[in-house]
Amino acid sequence: MKLSKLIDNAPEIDIYSLATDSRIKNKDGMFFCLKGMINDGHHFVNETIDNGSVCIVHSDDLDDYVDDIVYIKVVDVLEIMKKVVNKFYDDIFNKMKVFGVTGTNGKTSIAITIKNILDKFNPCGYVGTIGIEYNNIHLSTGKTTPDILYLAKAFKDMHKAGINNVSMEVSSHGLDQRRIEGISFDYAIFTNLTHEHLDYHGTMENYFEAKARLFTELKEDKCAIINIDDDYGKKLINMINAHVVTYGIDNEATYQALNIKLTPKDTSFVLRYDNNDHQVVTNLVAKFNIYNLLAIIAALHQSGMEIEDIIANVIDVEQIEGRVEIIDEGQSFNIIVDYAHTPDGFIKIYEYAKAITKRGNKIITVFGSAGKRDTKKRPKLGKISHEYCDLLILTEEDPRDELVSDICHQIASEINDRYIIIENRYDAIRQAIELANQNDTILILGKGDEDYLAREFGNDPWMGDDKAAKDILRKYQLQEDENEEFE
Repeated sequence: MKLSKLIDNAPEIDIYSLATDSRIKNKDGMFFCLKGMINDGHHFVNETIDNGSVCIVHSDDLDDYVDDIVYIKVVDVLEIMKKVVNKFYDDIFNKMKVFGVTGTNGKTSIAITIKNILDKFNPCGYVGTIGIEYNNIHLSTGKTTPDILYLAKAFKDMHKAGINNVSMEVSSHGLDQRRIEGISFDYAIFTNLTHEHLDYHGTMENYFEAKARLFTELKEDKCAIINIDDDYGKKLINMINAHVVTYGIDNEATYQALNIKLTPKDTSFVLRYDNNDHQVVTNLVAKFNIYNLLAIIAALHQSGMEIEDIIANVIDVEQIEGRVEIIDEGQSFNIIVDYAHTPDGFIKIYEYAKAITKRGNKIITVFGSAGKRDTKKRPKLGKISHEYCDLLILTEEDPRDELVSDICHQIASEINDRYIIIENRYDAIRQAIELANQNDTILILGKGDEDYLAREFGNDPWMGDDKAAKDILRKYQLQEDENEEFE
């Protein structure tokens, strides 16, 4: 495409690619000097020129200028990039029906389940923590919400593959850093807002304002889907110009769950919508998953699906690894692996554990807290866990450049008993399994199925909490079988 078509009054040169990363090959491409939390694209102009860039869009003066390179100085690089991306990728965002999910908890479960259900009717793509998924393609992104340039290319590739719907997670960082500006969301879901990412946002109000941008910028003919049981959800409703529907359990809502029945293996409830009651049965477990399911039902129904069709497809929802994943290797006690890593996430998974654990049996939890991330929540995690659990086994969880023992002692700073520290995560899980008796419940929290542990100089391979638990259980079963054979 001619540069003059991308930017008014620019020279008549051909542009074949766009980039924000100076390290990638960008032959005959444009490079946008974005300023991030750590790096500034202005410092890497020479590198991107070496990699083929012929046009540099910048806001600061540069140290030197190279002949035959076009330099375009602007006030706001991101704003110009948004317009260029839209033209270069032929208005791709308006060619897709886009579901956006934001909130502290539930984003992944909601976004990926919307995709999985829609796939049965009209193929859907997914963007989020797990990466990018559509058809049989799975790509890693490194961020829950990539920047607009990355997203435009991904959307274009999906569209070429016959995908017309995208379900995506929208993080507070992505909103605050304007990574999704230019995307026209059709349905925006708000799950909840609790203590998280305050190392970045500073205050809950700043955190809320970042999340709110997804909804305050929603066009009037689009739809906002809000958790009415959340205090921030109630506050958000008054800030939205788009069509609003609500979901909830405790408060009257557009989509409300009543008569809830929880078991260790499934859940049932009555869905009330427009004064009509619908019986819902699902393999999803725990009360917080009812909230997730209500959001899913509301979004799909608002997009045009019949409620009966949606209900028929939530009976057996595809398991998302690491999200309330029940580990069953024939053992006599419960093991649940979950990604929960926030105070609110802990409370919700503990409420479920308490509901399925008989009086007189133990709840044992294995967890840690990430290094170089929101240290204020660490004592809260310990205090909440102490209230619900009989034993806490504190361990490593992406320690980065902090000492595991220091993190664990911070978690335990407001409790004085019923905890032990086992720094090696595999050994910690093994200890929990060794201590469990029949009908006890073990919770392994924080990592889910993530296959790495972040350390000071990068990521070390980690099999994932789910695989670690299964591996240990199988080894014990093998030992038991060998002992029986010996006897």
